[in-house]
Amino acid sequence: MVPRTGVTVDIGLRDLPMALIGSAGGALALWAEAPVEIAVPVALLIVLDIRFHRWRRRI
Repeated sequence: MVPRTGVTVDIGLRDLPMALIGSAGGALALWAEAPVEIAVPVALLIVLDIRFHRWRRRI
C-alpha cells in the first residue's frame, strides 16, 4: 500500500509491556485454535504502533 502525497505512515514497536500482551494474546488465540486470519492481525495491531501524519506543503 502506498500512501497519498502529504501522508506519512510511521510503524514501530510499542513499549515492552504492550508488545508482550500482543504476543501472548496472539499465541493464546492460536493455541485455542482461533482462525489465523483473525488472531494474527489483531496481535499485530496490539504490538505495533502505527501513526498517520498529514502534512501540507507551504508555498
